Amino acid sequence: MDPHTWLEVLPQWYSSHLSWIAVAIFAGAYALIISEKIHRTIVALFGAMLMIMCGILNQEEALAAIDFNTIGLLVGMMIIVFVLSQTGLFNYLAIIAARLVRGHPLWLLVMLAALTAVCSAFLDNVTTVLLTVPVMFKMTSQLRVNPRPYIISQIIASNIGGAATLIGDPPNIMIGSKAIIDGKTGIDFVSFLTNLGLLCLFVLVVTMALIVLIYRKDLRTTTVLRARIMRMDPKKAITRRTLLFRCLLVLGMTIILFICHGFLNLESGAVAMWGAACIMLVTLARKPRILNQAFSRLEWTSIFFFVGLFVLVGALEHCGVIEQLAGEAMAVTQGDPTFSAMMVLGLSSLLSAFVDNIPFVATMIPMINDMGAMGISNLEPLWWALSLGACFGGNGTIVGASANVVALSLASQRGYKITFMQYFKIAFPLMALSIIISAVYLYLFYL
Repeated sequence: MDPHTWLEVLPQWYSSHLSWIAVAIFAGAYALIISEKIHRTIVALFGAMLMIMCGILNQEEALAAIDFNTIGLLVGMMIIVFVLSQTGLFNYLAIIAARLVRGHPLWLLVMLAALTAVCSAFLDNVTTVLLTVPVMFKMTSQLRVNPRPYIISQIIASNIGGAATLIGDPPNIMIGSKAIIDGKTGIDFVSFLTNLGLLCLFVLVVTMALIVLIYRKDLRTTTVLRARIMRMDPKKAITRRTLLFRCLLVLGMTIILFICHGFLNLESGAVAMWGAACIMLVTLARKPRILNQAFSRLEWTSIFFFVGLFVLVGALEHCGVIEQLAGEAMAVTQGDPTFSAMMVLGLSSLLSAFVDNIPFVATMIPMINDMGAMGISNLEPLWWALSLGACFGGNGTIVGASANVVALSLASQRGYKITFMQYFKIAFPLMALSIIISAVYLYLFYL
């Protein structure tokens, strides 16, 4: 063929195959993220830049694809949690919990799981396990009991508690920012809590009862060791009282704003950043060294992972790939709300058990929005199905959620290694049960 003909044909061929090129880049990035051979942040950023360099998105379109509300929410909560962690509050709460149950190992497991679930509802899951798991090891070493059931229960509790609120788990943050219901974009804090809170509480109670039943022979100690726990003074755990008072004041105001942000027309990211700015103003204004620590302790790898991921998914949206997938899903479900919700719940839980739930949710959000545009009038059950499937599904394996990996890494550092299969044979059936309960809940109340 004449070289001049190639020069004419090649641009036409390239432009007509942009969608396939975008899919290939996305699929390659997803495969590398799952393999964990290269850090997921590097993969996401490289894939995002490849989308721009290949002309699938221009720079302005790539920036527009980034959800800065989600980024703001993550950064704001990370700063708040860092400052709060300097006070010793979590040690204090754990000692109080242990004293309330008089050092009984069985009830201590339940109390620590409940504490983890509550903290996970209002803080990042990874941050929660980083703060609560070391405290758990301190308690179990005092009682000389096997920490394995405590580790597993805290992992599961963190993912269940994270499902209950807008800010509890990254999938919920993403859904809350971009979900469309009745033509309105976004789901507020109150909606998450009122629709999923009681269900999460019920699932937590059932799950902890079964874990106690499974590990009941390991949850025993002596009266002498229990008395040692009772002698621990919770007041000594608080290291900086003035700082704690200021932190709790700001955190309380921030939570109130989260509850009211839908009525005030404030984005959740703005509320979190406001809380972070306030907590820095009242605690770190004259402490530049600690202020620098606060910013250096931000999980920058997670933040830039989200940035790259948003651009990758934005490229698929731009090329019409997401809309086409939504059309295929509509063809399978024939627009039936019940079938659609159950498909989203089952698919999201199964995939989230084996791959990172964040990129999966990022892909599903625009697809569900497109399904709404194609004829499903009530998208609310689909959003709750996606949230429950992604959050509860993360309990299925040790790689299902970032909190799982962090908690088991902390255990391994202390000589308590839990293998994939040891965790799987306990956690996967419990995860499956939580999805069955969720399916019944969605069918009874929304379908």
